[in-house]
This record gives sequence, structure tokens and C-alpha cells, in this order.
Amino acid sequence: MSTNASLRFDRGHTDDLMTFLAAATSPYHVVAVAAERLEKAGFRQVKETEAWDASTGGRYVIRGGALIAWYVPEDTPAHTPFRIVGAHTDSPNLRVKPLPDAGSHGWRQIAVEVYGGPLLNSWLDRDLGISGRLSLRDGTHRLVKIDRPLLRVPQLAIHLDRSVHADGLKLDKQRHMQPIWGLGEVHEGDLIRFLEQESGLPEGEVTGWDLMTHSVEAPAYLGRDEELLAGPRMDNLLSVHAGLAALIAAAATPALAYVPVLAAFDHEENGSQADTGADGPLLGSVLERSLFARGGGYEDKARAFAATVCLSSDVGHAVHPNYSERHDPTHHPLPNRGPILKVNVNQRYATDGSGRAVFAAACEKAGVPWQTFVSNNSMPCGTTIGPITAARHGIQTVDIGVACLSMHSARELCGAQDPYLLASALTAFLEGA
Repeated sequence: MSTNASLRFDRGHTDDLMTFLAAATSPYHVVAVAAERLEKAGFRQVKETEAWDASTGGRYVIRGGALIAWYVPEDTPAHTPFRIVGAHTDSPNLRVKPLPDAGSHGWRQIAVEVYGGPLLNSWLDRDLGISGRLSLRDGTHRLVKIDRPLLRVPQLAIHLDRSVHADGLKLDKQRHMQPIWGLGEVHEGDLIRFLEQESGLPEGEVTGWDLMTHSVEAPAYLGRDEELLAGPRMDNLLSVHAGLAALIAAAATPALAYVPVLAAFDHEENGSQADTGADGPLLGSVLERSLFARGGGYEDKARAFAATVCLSSDVGHAVHPNYSERHDPTHHPLPNRGPILKVNVNQRYATDGSGRAVFAAACEKAGVPWQTFVSNNSMPCGTTIGPITAARHGIQTVDIGVACLSMHSARELCGAQDPYLLASALTAFLEGA
């Protein structure tokens, strides 16, 4: 499980991840950026409302903030198993409410709802933009992105809360997390009119929206030797980016024994129960339709699914130097030591011994180190799309990821080498290691 990780560092990959993080400020922007990259690699979009043919090559489907992409090699039998990299496009944040215009005492504010489980304090006193999707009168959608300081959730001054050091910071999600964006009277419709103007749309054209806030601070290398990476939404765009790179690389590999797939779901942070989530029908529908389009039947599907493996890739916890007692005493993942295998015998992660062997083989083929994560027995364990994917589709699933600090913060931290190491392992996996 050990190689010299410093010999495997590709700064170009991490630079590209930083570009991806900055561009992909909402799930809708994630899939748009991913689709653009897939198109450049020769993949073509297919629509769920149209008939699919038996042609080979790269294809992808977009549904809202989710994307499924796959590559079918020439002369691939219908019963060929899939190799799947699973990830998610959403991150914890503050999302705009249906009636967004709010305020009091001469301040203009935007009404937001807390999405997922963010570290609320990390959103205080941070310059925020807005991005997401606008729904128009004709039924089409328009992406919008205000990537400049527009909003701010101001923290209460220490002089007005002298007990904060003794009692700790206590934030009420409803009262304390509403950002300000100006002064003056509140007028209904102001935010949407502003976004229409910014998007070059006529007033009244927008009839629906899915909008969220994001930090406008750019991703950056951190530390004396720039061996760390700080940035937003690495949970879980780091995995989406790595999976995308791996799929494109695998598609250029001759004589594939599997059909490589990237499944980037939305709504993992609030339970995956959505038509675009891992607990929805999207992945199964895409795999089945791809298989049936190539002339397959029920037996072909059963054979293919029985030999299919999914690597559920999501970030995990690096040992925290200030809170080491919160970690298992014998499992201390560190940055730049390679991806982590995530294990929980109570099925919060889907990994078992057989899955460990699959992951180890991929890392060995790629020549990258890897580590193991398990939770402290006294601490509750988080979960991922892994167990959902395994149970819903009957597919062997292995939970992996990259060790990081500050998970669910507005700005997270990982090793600068690990994104490339993860992508290398995922490429080897999709190629059939």
C-alpha cells in the first residue's frame, strides 16, 4: 500500500480541478461544464425522451443537476458488465427561497434555506455570489451566475455577544443566516428582476428558479510548499472531476472489457431521494436502455449487473491534528498519501473484503498509494451514495474517496497531490484493473 506519492504528482491535474471548482458553482453548472468536456472528447448527448440506437462510442444524459455518461466500445455484447464511478454534484450551502426578497430596519436581505448540513459558521462574513438555474416562460432553462461579491451573512460583533467565548457560537438557521445585499426598502421581485437584467432577459420572463449562494473566493494552493489545496465544493466536485477525467481516459483505451460509466448524482447532501438522486431511477434506467438498445434482454441485464462494480467516490476525513481523539486510534488518513478506502460494518459504507480487493487492484495497476478510513466506534458515521447504489441496483459497490479537513465548510482542504492520485486509480478501475 505504499509508493512514493511525490513521484505521482501532476500539478496540471490539480490546476484543472481548481478551474473546474471555480466554474461549477451549482449542480447545474457542474453538469454543463462536464458536458462541455465530454463533447470535446467525442461524447454526444442523448435525450431520455428520444429513442436510443445501438451505436457505440461515448454518450451522456443530463437530468437537472445530474449527469450519467458512458462509453460503449465496438462489438460490445449486451451482457458486458459496467464499471461505474459514482459521485455527486451538490454541496451544502444556502439556497434562495421561493419568496426571496426580505429585510428589516433599513437592510435589504435575501431569504435563504439551509441545504444539507453545512458548517454554518463557515458562511459568516464571507463574500457570496449567486448561481443556479432560471426557468423561463417557454419551458426552457437559463444558467445564471453572479460571481462577484453580492451577499454577506454578517456575524454579530463581540461587543454585542460577550458570552460567545464562554458559551460558544450559537446560530439559529432561520434568524441568523439571512444574507444582506443592500440598503433601503424591500420590493417584491427585486432579486429576480436583477437576475433577469444580468442574464439579458426581459422583465417577467423568469417564472421559476433554483438558486444558491457560493463563496467567490478562488481555490488556491496553501502552505509553504503549496502541498495543500483549499477550495469550495470539493465535497464532492473533486470526485466528479476525477471521474470525468478517468472516463475520458478510459474511452481512449483499446480493448475495454467493461462499459465504463460516470454517474454524477444530485441531492446526495439531503438523502438522495430525488429523480436526480442515487435513490432515484436514473442510473438503472440509463444502464438498462443502453443495454437494450444493443439488442439485450432480461438475461443480458441480469448477467451484466451481476458482474458490475461501482466505486462510490466521495471525500472522507483526514485525521485532524487539533481533534485527533475524534478519530479511530489506528486509522489516521493523511493528505497526499493517496485515496482512502472507506469501511463501516454497519453498511454506512458499502465496502466489503471483495470490494477492497477490487480497489487494491486498481491502485496497484495505477501505481498509487492508498489508505483506509473507519470511524471511531464512539462517533456516528456518515454515509454516501454507496449503500443506496448497492441496495437499489444489486451492484457490488465500494466506498472510496480523498481525505480532507473542514468537510461541509464553505471552504475545504485536501492534499494537492490526492486529486491526481484518485483520478489515476479511477482510470485503472474503469480500464478493467
